[in-house]
Amino acid sequence: MTQGASLVTAALLGRCPRCGKGKLFRGLLDIRPRCDVCDLDLSAHDAGDGPAVAGIFVIGAVAVGMALWVDARFRPPLWLHAVVWPLVVLPLSIVTMRLAKAALVALQWRHRRDAA
Repeated sequence: MTQGASLVTAALLGRCPRCGKGKLFRGLLDIRPRCDVCDLDLSAHDAGDGPAVAGIFVIGAVAVGMALWVDARFRPPLWLHAVVWPLVVLPLSIVTMRLAKAALVALQWRHRRDAA
């Protein structure tokens, strides 16, 4: 039995947890039903809401802290906050969710394959 791709490779590159070559995502955040290289069934691996919660907590806390610091230090107008922070928060949230989703799928595959 092979060890599979490393957790870091699967998470950072969005690759199949078994072969490390096939793409894990079909779109921005949708997991493919099967790996196009090794034909691993990915439909049973569900990341659920864990990545979204991680993104909300981590990115939200960092963004609020940074917004308060920027406001206290530079005193920009309110419209600038309304423009800048969504441009920072949205891409960071998507990257965080992709990384967390890929890591969760890789961990599920790694720990469930012995039970099946």
